[in-house]
Amino acid sequence: MKLATQMIRRVAVSALVASTLVAGVVKAATVNVDNTNISNGFMNVFELPSNGGGYVFGSGWGLADLCANWNGSAWVLTPNTIGDPNPFWYTPSGGPGAAGNKTMEANLYAQAAAGAYAGQTVTFIGTVSSNTLAASHQAYIFVRDWASDFSSVNQTIIPMPAGGNFSVSLATINDPSRIVQWGFQVKGPCVWSTDVAPYGSIVIAPQAATPASKSTWSRVKSLYR
Repeated sequence: MKLATQMIRRVAVSALVASTLVAGVVKAATVNVDNTNISNGFMNVFELPSNGGGYVFGSGWGLADLCANWNGSAWVLTPNTIGDPNPFWYTPSGGPGAAGNKTMEANLYAQAAAGAYAGQTVTFIGTVSSNTLAASHQAYIFVRDWASDFSSVNQTIIPMPAGGNFSVSLATINDPSRIVQWGFQVKGPCVWSTDVAPYGSIVIAPQAATPASKSTWSRVKSLYR
């Protein structure tokens, strides 16, 4: 009986070690909401759907120009505002009550060095503290895996939840030249600065760490003491 028990112990321990070694080759990374690496902005501008919805231009923008602000503990996102009253941006022209004349796609994101997450499953986590964005605008959370020249992209993108924790994962291509990004997108017509409040906002904070459970190794050992 004692010999049989010893054999069971050896089999259980061997199986655990083998599974741990196999799990060890799985490459994965988890990134949380912060303001240290989520520090890039890009704006894509489109015609309104009523004007055909065609692409107009895209370029890097500062975070304040995206209407994305870190308040000390969380990101606050609001619909985009353009201070230029030109009819290019507003109908009939800019001012209180004016209608936006362009669809603004504001992208706030972190960008890793080329190859930093090649061949890994990247999971982006955070917490939506509040989401009062009006129906005229849409918001999303994404993880993107770009070709080195940004000519093509693989991505996972989900609608911004009304609240609570989120988790977005993407298995990246194992290519050291590829570039991984994660972040947020707010899309909708530009709004005159004095008219922003009724269009709502989104507050996104880091996801709190969860207490670690006892390891499988500890549980197995406890069975055979």
